[in-house]
Amino acid sequence: MRRSNFKKGFWVILITILLNYSAFSLGHAASIPFLAHLIDEAKENNPQIKAAEARWIAANRVAPQARSLPDPKVSVGSPMNIDPMRLQMIGASQEIPFPGKLAVRGKIALEKAKRAAADYQATCLVVIAQLKRIYYNLYAVNKSIEILQKTLLLLQELEKSTQVNYSVGKVPQQDIFRAQTEIARLDMRLVILKQERESLEADINHLLNRSLDIAIHTPLQLSVTHRRHNLAFLNDLIKQHSPQLKARERGVEQRRQTVKLSKMNYFPDVEIEGGKLHNTVLNNDGYMVNLKVSIPLYFTEKQNNGLRESLSRYHAEIEDLHTTYQALLFQVKNAFLVEQRSARLIELIQGTIIPLAMLTFNSSQANYGVGKVDFLTLLNNLLTLQENEIELHNELANHEKAITQIEEITGKLA
Repeated sequence: MRRSNFKKGFWVILITILLNYSAFSLGHAASIPFLAHLIDEAKENNPQIKAAEARWIAANRVAPQARSLPDPKVSVGSPMNIDPMRLQMIGASQEIPFPGKLAVRGKIALEKAKRAAADYQATCLVVIAQLKRIYYNLYAVNKSIEILQKTLLLLQELEKSTQVNYSVGKVPQQDIFRAQTEIARLDMRLVILKQERESLEADINHLLNRSLDIAIHTPLQLSVTHRRHNLAFLNDLIKQHSPQLKARERGVEQRRQTVKLSKMNYFPDVEIEGGKLHNTVLNNDGYMVNLKVSIPLYFTEKQNNGLRESLSRYHAEIEDLHTTYQALLFQVKNAFLVEQRSARLIELIQGTIIPLAMLTFNSSQANYGVGKVDFLTLLNNLLTLQENEIELHNELANHEKAITQIEEITGKLA
């Protein structure tokens, strides 16, 4: 009777586990609502995003300042070598940069603002991609914990059944020790995984700028994002939409305008000054007008070196643009290949490996019941099925992380 109860419990747990193993093939539970809520919260509360937005807003305030004339100056006084009560002066002056300088300065500031806008978009993509990668890692860890806990229940039943069989001389004592060893190893893995889960949850909460102790829920099953475009299309998306590339392009244009301004610095600025003189003794007024011109007398030291500096920075920005573009092309190709690999592995594991592992385990379990298969074979087949299931969910996470990287690089949903 005792042995019959153990066999009954064993079968109940086995059926439960196999149903969970096969659940993936029945359909995908939607994971978007869980993640979409976190993304919305990150956009609203993440400090990096808020700081980038503030820098963008601040940069938009620079161009009007750069295009404006310098503040005029007002002067009031009297000559020191003449009775101050006799001659009094009041005047004003206005510095006027060489025509075109203010417009170029405004363009430089405008390009800085456009670059700040691209940096803001890039920051949003980076933070969201970081959040999604952590979330997918958390999903994989949660599924690993779930699978190991189910295997642990089954191993505990197996260990009890093995003890009963050992008591009647049907199995050697080493089967009991091996079952207990695997139970201990599963406990060890669960300790590690639970620590990883807490760390990942804290990392997500850190990105959301909230208490680190808030639990993060992941879906029962992660849905697979199906890629709709080829690599050439993704490369075109980089040229058209990548914020990282746009920021570099704005940097190149900013440096080009800086070179233009450096050339204009060879031309003089002027200052117009006008004033009124009043003689208190004669009770008459006079007027004066002065025109001051700045002469670039030391152009060999100042303007020449300033132009060379601007040209060097311009050429450096062009090289940085090429470097960024090539890096983005590599990153998107690598992510594309990883996504292809993961999609193929998911298909193999889900469609071939897990079904075969199930058949193998079912066969060994049936044969173990009649003494045709030893305990180690049964245990090995169970652990193989367990690892295949864990590997499936890891590849699901890897697939979605690759899609996430493509989105981050291109600036568009892949």
